[in-house]
Amino acid sequence: MKTKDLVYIALFAAIVVALGLFPAIELPFSKVPITAQSLGVMLAGSILGWRRGGLALLVFVLLVAVGLPVLPGGRGGMGIFFLPSGGFVLSWPLAAVVVGYLTERLWGRYNLAVALVPNLVGGVLVVYAIGLPFMAAVANISLGQAFTIMWAFVPGDVAKCVLAALAAVAVRRTHPLLAPVATASSPSRSGTR
Repeated sequence: MKTKDLVYIALFAAIVVALGLFPAIELPFSKVPITAQSLGVMLAGSILGWRRGGLALLVFVLLVAVGLPVLPGGRGGMGIFFLPSGGFVLSWPLAAVVVGYLTERLWGRYNLAVALVPNLVGGVLVVYAIGLPFMAAVANISLGQAFTIMWAFVPGDVAKCVLAALAAVAVRRTHPLLAPVATASSPSRSGTR
């Protein structure tokens, strides 16, 4: 891995940490706070791609695990993973991988509408698919109750998808960090491997 890649990974892990400085919104009916950090998951995947984006979020999760106060309210430590919100945090590396993978596959026709798809699939569906069952199990509620609670999160998550898509499209125009995915039928642009 090149030094430039390590810098991007560290930078996006730091962006997710910085997004944790925004106060979390605690809902009276949910034990999972609304945070800005899931925006960082979408940004990492859509701007860095699946490998670097996933590694950036893996670094972030490791920072949480070792106890650094990188979650809203200065929280961190292994105990986070035993709270109802723990599954959401654990889902972030995989979510960034899915966002990045889909972004790379859609790169040839990437625009705002197309950019929303990876963010919705990876940044929302994957996160919910892992986080909701985890929340239900830890909070000792039914999966149906968990789904009902999460409807309050959907508008904010959709807004984050739009923000991440806008940012990714802007970065692609000005300074793309991703290269088009070469397929077996198309040679790479540089002519080298």
